[in-house]
Amino acid sequence: MSVANAIRTCFPLAAQVVADRAEEINKLNVFPVPDGDTGTNMSLTLGTVVAEVEELPASASMPDIAKAITHGSLMGARGNSGVITSQILRGIAEGLCDIKGEEITPADIAHAFKRSQEVAFQAVRKPVEGTILTVLRDMATKADSLKKSKKSIFDVLDDLVVEAYESVARTPDLLPVLKENGVVDSGAFGFAMFFEAFVNAVEGKAGELRDFNPTIDPVSAEDAKAQVASVVAIELNDDWEGSEYRYCTEFLFHAADESFDVDENLRFLASLGDCELLVGAFPDFKIHVHTNRPDYVLRHMIHRGQIFEVFIHNMDLEAKDRTAKIAADRAAAEADKGPRKPLGLVAVAAGSGEEEILKSLGVDVCVSGGQTMNPSTADILAAIEQINADEVIVLPNNGNIRMAAEAATAACDSCHAIVVPTKSVPQAFSALFAIDFEASASENAENMADALNGVRDGEVTHAVRDSSAADGSPIHAGDIMGIQDDDILVVGSSVDQVTLDLIAKMMDEEEGDTLTILAGEDMADADFGALVERIEDAYPDLDIESHRGEQPLYPVIFSIE
Repeated sequence: MSVANAIRTCFPLAAQVVADRAEEINKLNVFPVPDGDTGTNMSLTLGTVVAEVEELPASASMPDIAKAITHGSLMGARGNSGVITSQILRGIAEGLCDIKGEEITPADIAHAFKRSQEVAFQAVRKPVEGTILTVLRDMATKADSLKKSKKSIFDVLDDLVVEAYESVARTPDLLPVLKENGVVDSGAFGFAMFFEAFVNAVEGKAGELRDFNPTIDPVSAEDAKAQVASVVAIELNDDWEGSEYRYCTEFLFHAADESFDVDENLRFLASLGDCELLVGAFPDFKIHVHTNRPDYVLRHMIHRGQIFEVFIHNMDLEAKDRTAKIAADRAAAEADKGPRKPLGLVAVAAGSGEEEILKSLGVDVCVSGGQTMNPSTADILAAIEQINADEVIVLPNNGNIRMAAEAATAACDSCHAIVVPTKSVPQAFSALFAIDFEASASENAENMADALNGVRDGEVTHAVRDSSAADGSPIHAGDIMGIQDDDILVVGSSVDQVTLDLIAKMMDEEEGDTLTILAGEDMADADFGALVERIEDAYPDLDIESHRGEQPLYPVIFSIE
């Protein structure tokens, strides 16, 4: 099976395993808030890749599929785990495309994982040990140790599955918060699960998963390793665009007799161009090459058999036509947007109330998302490009959306886009008050970041599983939690009391002058009004701004500054 066909066939099966077990991955999250988190984000990212790959023609080359994987995973990336996963997939795809031989080798696998490690680690400014990146690095190290091995490709892949799970089992030793909660890293576990499912599908065992208990107990090699089903030669279709040759030449070929030598004819194709491809089995083959002399190619092959369904494409002209069409479409889209403005604003909002307030403060486009559903890179990029502006500032309003926002700004070529790393909607309110529409995006970003320094956030939500607070006290599923800076500081049974206790702790730490508080969609107006009155009674000198945020799952979010 060719690499391209293996990915087309096995990637959707592996992605479905992650989708089916997304909730299992979600449950491993150390932080027990009801987010659309790791399992969900990885599943959505992989699902976008599947959709994009399935849109490719049946004859798509490995580079075509690699591009679809890279583009699909990046555009569909949700949350930090999705963005990192997209970079892992991009690196592996790029590594596979560098293979020059006809059969994939342990050295090729090692190269693909090395490239994946390079790309993924470049995407994260401060890699944390005990995460998905650690597992990727361990797998790359293991693959490197096997690159001169005489083992079959399946044996090597099974060894990498073993290493993935053993590395996952080691994550609690590297990240104390995992050991404290008796779990492994959820992103690392999700990636190991995906890789195992992919290998099983390649080996003809789709749907099977090894028995692995995602706790701090290490998994044995015997439990992680499956029997090798068979040995299959994997061919690579190397067909990069941007060739120095002008004509993409491809046709079907029926060999005249069994003396037809595939290797000899591949060498001939290579002497006339690049991206040469001769696949199939006697007597029927598919031939493809980028060359400046398609006539020489056809004349050579017609003496060795029959040629039919010939397609010769002038890549220079096609590229010019495509560029012209893109420019025309972009010009038409720009015309529909109206007059161009110097500065635009994009913000992420979880509720209709949040969106209404953000737009009243000058935000042009709000992207739906937040804790419960992280928007994808494509969602944020589309919002940026919707604004007809020279520069755009993006407010992610959630730490788990920041990487997707940065990926979107990096991918944007229609304007200069920059991220101001707001962690909440109340923080965005403060940042927006610092906007000077006469200044550049960079100047504004600096002023907005300064405005965030004095803003402290609080969130109130319910626990979705048993855990423990920052002081070690137990948390039970259904408890109400008060959270500040990713620490669970207050636990109780009443939203009102937990909110008041969290405000008290934050005010004791440092008194503030202003409190901005937003009611969630499940909090009634009467209950919200009563809560605000209690806060006013407790802090008569505090300036309180209360609004309906309508955010899901968080009955109260607030900021103090």
